[in-house]
Amino acid sequence: MENIDITYASSHGVHCFNSPEGNKDAVGEHAIGMLLSLFNNLNRADREVRTGLWHREENRGIELAGKTVGIIGYGNMGRAFAKKLLGFDCKVLAHDKYLSGFGNQHIHEVGTDAIQEQADVISFHLPLTRETHYYFDEGFVNDCDKPFYLINTARGQIVKTKALMNGLQSGK
Repeated sequence: MENIDITYASSHGVHCFNSPEGNKDAVGEHAIGMLLSLFNNLNRADREVRTGLWHREENRGIELAGKTVGIIGYGNMGRAFAKKLLGFDCKVLAHDKYLSGFGNQHIHEVGTDAIQEQADVISFHLPLTRETHYYFDEGFVNDCDKPFYLINTARGQIVKTKALMNGLQSGK
């Protein structure tokens, strides 16, 4: 909705509706796909096999089982992603500044500090607001205790590109 000139659309008889739950399952599945592709080098291996190369050891993947996944933003999208993770035998931590009481035997409701301390994967599911613009910045990366994989199915401007590049170069 933030990319639509609602006033102009309305003046031309176009009604705009926000439906945040509309594609939650597709986004959750896409996040799982991105994560599995990352963990198993699927894109690189596919490109290599298509050219006749088979680098089995170089493309050996890692398993999601036993990993800790941190979800920041536990609305429709974050909740859908968490639900999809249940079958992968990983620990799921979730944080949402505006929601509470959603933790259960499978989802651990935590603060961002716990995610930054424990997560092997950090996944963003936040709306783009003044508060979340560049939420992932140098300070966020520096506050993470160990290297992690980043999944961002939220708006691009949640992640500050320079912070991401610096994080990659530093090994975080």
